[in-house]
Amino acid sequence: MYADIIVDISREKLDKTFEYNIPKELEKNIHPGVRVDITFGARKLTGYVISIKDNPSIETSKIKDILGICPASVSTDSEMIELAYFIHEEFGGSINAALKTVIPVSKSVKHVERKSIVLNIKNDEALDELLLKYKKRAKAKFRLLEALVTDGDLSYEEVTKKLCVASATIKAMEIEGVISLVSDTVYRNPIKDTDRGEYNITLNDAQNKVYEDILGHMKKNEYSQHLIYGITGSGKTEVYIKLIDEVIKEGKQAIVLIPEIALTFQTVMRFRRKFKDRVSIINSRLSAGERYDQFERAKKGDIDIMIGPRSALFTPFKNLSLIIIDEEHENSYKSETVPKYSTKEVAAFRMKQRNGTLVLGSATPSVDSFYNCVQNKCYLHKLFKRAKESVLPKVSVVDMRKELENGNKSMFSDELDRLIKDRLEKHEQIMLFLNRRGYAGFISCRKCGHVPKCPHCDVSLSFHKSPNGNILNCHYCGYSIPEYRLCPKCGSKYIGIFGTGTQKVEEELHKRYPSARVLRMDADTTSGKNGHEEVLVPFANHEADILVGTQMIVKGHDFPLVTLVGVIAADTSLYASDYRAAERTFELLTQAAGRAGRGEVLGNVVIQTYTPDNYSIESAARQDYEGFYNTEINYRNLMRYPPVVHMVVLLITSTDEKKVADAADYIKEKTYALNSYTKDIKIIGPANASIFKLNDMYRKVIYMKAQDKEDLVKIKNELETEFLSGRFCEIYKSVNVSFDFDPYNGV
Repeated sequence: MYADIIVDISREKLDKTFEYNIPKELEKNIHPGVRVDITFGARKLTGYVISIKDNPSIETSKIKDILGICPASVSTDSEMIELAYFIHEEFGGSINAALKTVIPVSKSVKHVERKSIVLNIKNDEALDELLLKYKKRAKAKFRLLEALVTDGDLSYEEVTKKLCVASATIKAMEIEGVISLVSDTVYRNPIKDTDRGEYNITLNDAQNKVYEDILGHMKKNEYSQHLIYGITGSGKTEVYIKLIDEVIKEGKQAIVLIPEIALTFQTVMRFRRKFKDRVSIINSRLSAGERYDQFERAKKGDIDIMIGPRSALFTPFKNLSLIIIDEEHENSYKSETVPKYSTKEVAAFRMKQRNGTLVLGSATPSVDSFYNCVQNKCYLHKLFKRAKESVLPKVSVVDMRKELENGNKSMFSDELDRLIKDRLEKHEQIMLFLNRRGYAGFISCRKCGHVPKCPHCDVSLSFHKSPNGNILNCHYCGYSIPEYRLCPKCGSKYIGIFGTGTQKVEEELHKRYPSARVLRMDADTTSGKNGHEEVLVPFANHEADILVGTQMIVKGHDFPLVTLVGVIAADTSLYASDYRAAERTFELLTQAAGRAGRGEVLGNVVIQTYTPDNYSIESAARQDYEGFYNTEINYRNLMRYPPVVHMVVLLITSTDEKKVADAADYIKEKTYALNSYTKDIKIIGPANASIFKLNDMYRKVIYMKAQDKEDLVKIKNELETEFLSGRFCEIYKSVNVSFDFDPYNGV
């Protein structure tokens, strides 16, 4: 047996592994993640086992033996490497891609150092020295010494800037032995120091029962998984905080995952009120230095709680015992880049490593998670009462077909228009949800029918208004061109704008309700580092009356003055080419409805749709999750979709259209040839992906379904071997293949 070993696990060295022989007496104890002693050149070093194989890739005469296993072989680094190996095995992709996922600092960053100047002599000696400097008229030295005697230690910056003492003077006094320079590493803190207030919330009876039930399992010190199914506003976060408080009292640590950067501000403030500076955040808006520092703080034990989206899962805590995944239904918990891992499965593996606890929470649990509860793989806890005694909002479903029949051609139904005016008069707040950014879906020539498309992707360009000139933009690759007045195909001036985006809704609001203060929140308005806070904070402070935005506004926010939520077009997500489309529509509508009436005033929700009798819309209007689940799971069972069966999608891509087609056919033939596995596997395709051309890459897909996921993992392993060393590798070098298990989005 042979092991690939990495000597230095810094990010820049991950691509380089060295091969070692595993002595017979060590074979049973060597596995990925184990720390071992090796000889490296003339030195004895420590390395980490990355993977194990039967056959060497170089001459055996050149391969050295592993000397032994380190006595303290279990470490944070060992666990993270074992985690990377799990991701590589379960979800595909190279081991290096997996390692770079779990060790997320993208490049080396400089430490921030704080220099301080301290007295190196006793006080009575300092007074004598002060008198000497005065007599010698050494003004700068006297000034520095006087400040040190009076105020104690000083920062280097303060001495050079405020006291105007030159660095040469400081150096001279250091040589004299009068002062010393001390350097400390300062860790960047991404959380602004705001007025946090005090945390003084007491759990109600329902919350306390959930807390006690989960705590009972935690005290057994064995792995357990829990789902808190609680309606919007039922106080799931307070239960999380109470559980974390218990963990911290035992000297352990916790990770809290949230689906969007937009939620970070409100979520962090809740946790900061309780846990003060023991909380930090990770998200993609942080600089490389800030991200590096948060992981260093976690390693050193300076913090106990890390909050953030998917990447926070890889925080290198030494005593991690609790992971909480809030809004667990969110599709952002599934990675869309290789390795395409499921956050929930990886979190479960981390907690199994530690005999810890995994808690999932949602008002609209994913069908997968609820199915696991039905199958007794996860404990179910229910919260069906709002924590602040507020009642669920009144929901109205408006049939936009009838609005059109009655002569209303606007984007606002008569009922929504009436309620907006009512709330503005009462100085209450309104949220309007539309899951499409930009001004319009697309433009088209009304004479010849020409629709401008992206030259790099198989999609139409979206229309965006801009003060610097309107543009047509591709939402997939970012390609854009200026708006044109004449059709490039027939020269006609009859250019029509079709569909509605958040930008157009915002414009219409200004026209209809000129006195209303309107904010827009979508990918266009939140692109800056603090873009989300720049929208959410003013709205929370009632500096705006209406917040219009995409799905980022409907998730987890708690604004007590919001008493009206309007869903402009509920059908937008319903007809996506994705077997989860109904589930996603139900989630979005229910979450949107949950933003209304969280204070003392009863809320209203208006859902505008052209298909009011669809079961996902009807169930969302009734806030009837279990009714929706029962219908949806029957559909999944009938069509053999996850979670009833497991599915993997092979995405085959290339810049050469013929090559991608040939490679897809070859993979299908190879898959059928693997008879030992394929007898229980259904193979569908190859077919064009839903977007056949994306970023100049042509895309084909093959679907495979099986009752047992391990059958799909085995076939994935066989194919990966073929891609790396077989005939496929020789013929189709320009073709890339990735695996996506139980996909969350249409491919």
